[in-house]
Amino acid sequence: MRTHKGLLALGAAALLLAGCGSGQIGDSGGQTDPNNKNLALITGQRGEPFYVSVECAAQQEAAAQGYQLNAQAPEKFEQAEQSQILGGIVSSKPGAVIIAPTDDKALAAPLQQAKGNGIQVVEVDTALEDRSVAVTSLSSDNYAGGQLAAQTLVQLLGGKGGSVLALNTKAGTSTTDERAKGFEDEIRKHPNLKLLPTQYTENEPATAAQIVSSTLAANPDLVGVFGTNLNTGEGAGTALSNAGKSGQVQLVGFDASPKQVDDLRNGRVQALIAQNPGKIGQEGVKRAISAIKGQPVERETKTEMISITRENMDQQAQYFYKSQC
Repeated sequence: MRTHKGLLALGAAALLLAGCGSGQIGDSGGQTDPNNKNLALITGQRGEPFYVSVECAAQQEAAAQGYQLNAQAPEKFEQAEQSQILGGIVSSKPGAVIIAPTDDKALAAPLQQAKGNGIQVVEVDTALEDRSVAVTSLSSDNYAGGQLAAQTLVQLLGGKGGSVLALNTKAGTSTTDERAKGFEDEIRKHPNLKLLPTQYTENEPATAAQIVSSTLAANPDLVGVFGTNLNTGEGAGTALSNAGKSGQVQLVGFDASPKQVDDLRNGRVQALIAQNPGKIGQEGVKRAISAIKGQPVERETKTEMISITRENMDQQAQYFYKSQC
């Protein structure tokens, strides 16, 4: 089996991003009761392992600090249902809402309303375009994650040229847009690789599979695919397997769900770019509590990511996501 020692160095470099902040201190917002012991968490999609891992860590941290955490999520990564959940939570008046906004513009108005009602807004994973709403934001450095995905793919290809496809989810999703941009910018540094137009999957694995199947038919020189999240990576892996192209077309996924870890182990995926959702959930609760108490918090923090391959996966097991707490 061919080894890829360079990937370990890339992963180590990505770890240096851990805890990297903007250096700004967030405004603690409106009139919040410093004795309010109720927190709310609204993740992006129910049952998705990344968000399950965020919730598990958040629940553990809230309990350790003597706070109650009400965790909810939409069935799908959609703005309308998440807005409805947010409306119900605002009426219950928690001290803070920790949220992964499913749209970087549409959620601004309801979150601004929450802020106006004295509820501290903490962004995790995704963020609003309007930076005046949240007191603090925690996420992976998604642009750097996209770059790391491209660097990993180049290492896997070992100098082989051809076409490369990036699969994004929904336009306006801050995290995956940044991952796609980082990937595209890095791939353009390699003239032997032809970057195809990025395709949107609407976060549906079946759509991702259809796109990859049609891309294979139209571009027989396809050598690499990057899936910017769980669903795109899983859909791409299905399409490549059905076409008998697993391992011939190198697939780099994003996130380390149980299924994607299994796919990495059995060769359907060649690499995963893993985040640290547990750290995001834990730190999100810590900052929400600080904001409720009127204490200053750092406005923006980026957490580490790691490149995981079949060869180093056993050493990186702490980055695997959970399907349940």
